Amino acid sequence: MKRIFAYLSLAAAIVMTAACRSNTPAEKPFDGPAYLNPAAPLEERVEDALARMTLEEKVALTHAQSKFSSAGVPRLGIPELWHTDGPHGIRPEVLWDEWDQAGWTNDSCTAFPALVNLAATWDRDLARLYGKSIGEEARYRKKDILLGPGINMGRTPLNGRTFEYMGEDPYLAGQLVVPYIQGVQGEGVAACVKHFAVNNQETRRTATNSIVDDRTLYEIYLPAFEAAVKEGGAWAVMGSYNLWNGQFNCHNKRLLCDILKGEWGFDGVVVSDWGGCRDDDEAVHNGLDIEMGTWTDGLHSDASDGYQNYHLARPFIERLRDGRATEDELNDKARRVLRTIFRTGMSPETHYGSFTSPEHFAAARKIAAEGIVLLKNDGILPLQPAEGAKILVVGENAYKMMVVGGGSSNLKTKYEVIPLDAIREAFDGKAEVKWERGYVGDTTTDYNKVVTGQDLSESRSAARLVADAVAAAREAEYVIFIGGLNKSDHQDNEGTDRLDIVLPYGQDKLIEALAEVSENLIVVNISGSPVAMPWSEQADAIVQAWYGGSESGHALVDVLTGAVNPSGKLPFTMPLALADGPLKTERQYPGIREEGKEWWQEYYDEGVFIGYRWYDTQKLAVQYPFGHGLSYTTFEISDASVKAAGEGFEVTATLTNSGKVAGAEVVQLYVSDTEATVERPEKELKGFEKVFLEPGESATVRFPLDRRALSFFDAEAHDWKAEPGEFHALIGLSSRDIRADLSFNL
Repeated sequence: MKRIFAYLSLAAAIVMTAACRSNTPAEKPFDGPAYLNPAAPLEERVEDALARMTLEEKVALTHAQSKFSSAGVPRLGIPELWHTDGPHGIRPEVLWDEWDQAGWTNDSCTAFPALVNLAATWDRDLARLYGKSIGEEARYRKKDILLGPGINMGRTPLNGRTFEYMGEDPYLAGQLVVPYIQGVQGEGVAACVKHFAVNNQETRRTATNSIVDDRTLYEIYLPAFEAAVKEGGAWAVMGSYNLWNGQFNCHNKRLLCDILKGEWGFDGVVVSDWGGCRDDDEAVHNGLDIEMGTWTDGLHSDASDGYQNYHLARPFIERLRDGRATEDELNDKARRVLRTIFRTGMSPETHYGSFTSPEHFAAARKIAAEGIVLLKNDGILPLQPAEGAKILVVGENAYKMMVVGGGSSNLKTKYEVIPLDAIREAFDGKAEVKWERGYVGDTTTDYNKVVTGQDLSESRSAARLVADAVAAAREAEYVIFIGGLNKSDHQDNEGTDRLDIVLPYGQDKLIEALAEVSENLIVVNISGSPVAMPWSEQADAIVQAWYGGSESGHALVDVLTGAVNPSGKLPFTMPLALADGPLKTERQYPGIREEGKEWWQEYYDEGVFIGYRWYDTQKLAVQYPFGHGLSYTTFEISDASVKAAGEGFEVTATLTNSGKVAGAEVVQLYVSDTEATVERPEKELKGFEKVFLEPGESATVRFPLDRRALSFFDAEAHDWKAEPGEFHALIGLSSRDIRADLSFNL
């Protein structure tokens, strides 16, 4: 009934607006309420609506009224706000007060690739296409706030949500999050950037205090968020579950009031993660605008009144009445919520959206394929078997659907193309394709009552599965192993971290056994985070695929067959072993208990040295470096130069496709500061361009470098500092494949 009443209120507002429009000649001014005037300036609409509201109506804006909605103002015809997971697709409808599915039959969405897959494209245009497409799906489903994208840094490869984020480098994530946000918000849907901030693990995520110094915070963990706000114009930001320097981040004064709304001038709404609000007073005073998902005693015992027990509900009203909170504080929150409503559900522009359209599935396929990374190729790919050849596909991930599961990014998709079916389709009538499971991983086929319908039961023993796969491999000209991780506990999954980067379920031994009997072994690793590859020398080709969404199978086969020339690049480092990484102590990860401390304490002792900043500075061998990715053609870089330009510099280089196949390459610019007074990484990414070239074609790439790009954050001065001296502009095709080294002086 609540939802029906809300829709009736919204309908009344629409009718009122339509009446004003239809009865008012074009040459006459709008004579209705200013907040309903679509032509009025945004702030005028906000102030007019605010002036008409009671204190109770304002407070109602600031907390949930159901699992995924927060209130509007029914009396004024101002609609409620509907939130939706997630960053990869529009979540299926759930019941008003429960997580269980509502049982709709028309909420099966387009599943887009995981955001790590998008990051691997290194393509700003595809990020915009992704945002526009998912924004259209959200708007069609009448959602106002999309809970994503996620841009937390890959501090550890064990983080269970690595697959939801955009890699280990703040510049890369920042460059891709901006067009993603603009694409989403261009469809009248607010992008809610998450999880703000220093939220880098799932282990004890609601009870861990991240202790991070200001230099590390500003150089590594804030830049992508800053870009999202200042360049992307994000309309919403979600606070994270953890604490930073002793205060919960959903109401962390320094993060939300001083940095986000102060230094960056954020004018949007701060939304709590579900259950992330923990304190009445801090929720009121420290920058939180909408409280969602808090599980109170009231909600346990009486769902109809439970939402009034939220920190920003009845306790907020009590504080307003006894003077512990001011109406100015309330008005700031209400303004931000109203601003969001007028930008989305009451936008002056009409957005209808679209859902599961051919264009969206095509976009999902393109993004998935462009992000697949060719790690190794001894000439076996693209796969072009002789007529009648025998191809053996081995591995559970060739068959298991991957869209379902993983936490809040769990989706009910209209369809999902599995790799095995796509391979059979591609070689139908040309080659004989057989499948052997090889190992048993996760046999579950449902998550939160979203069911794949697959049968993953298995009666054979582990030894029998390996023996059968090896026997079949002896008879095949080509073996394609498709394994990796899945979205079960302690893999790529919200709520749990991984235990190691070693492949589970005995896959390493299986791959080695296949390599002994096959002369043409292609290994496809499907995962959202780094894995160790001790068998890399034995494989003839290695392909890093991801959770590619609805069209994942087709995208993979596009790359394997050469229909798409691979151009993906790793958005994180593939280490040889977990022990090689920068997190060496328990106090760094997963945190320690200290006497007198209520929460687990986690110390970011490694500072700015995460990912390639650590491995490259320490000169450690890695399996595959950050930014690595091969092609079916070859590229050369020439004519590199650097010159002063305005208050900064411009770096240029010529990229040439020196091979025989059209393809795209990502030219990467790193900067090295050789004379710093503080310890700095050996190199840091400061520019990249993805360029498509025909065989023999060349193009010039240009990279501007301003002072910020040359600076470190001076915590004492609380400012960015570029010191005079020698710098190097390093141009290459990965962090370890540097083709030009240009020195210059500031």
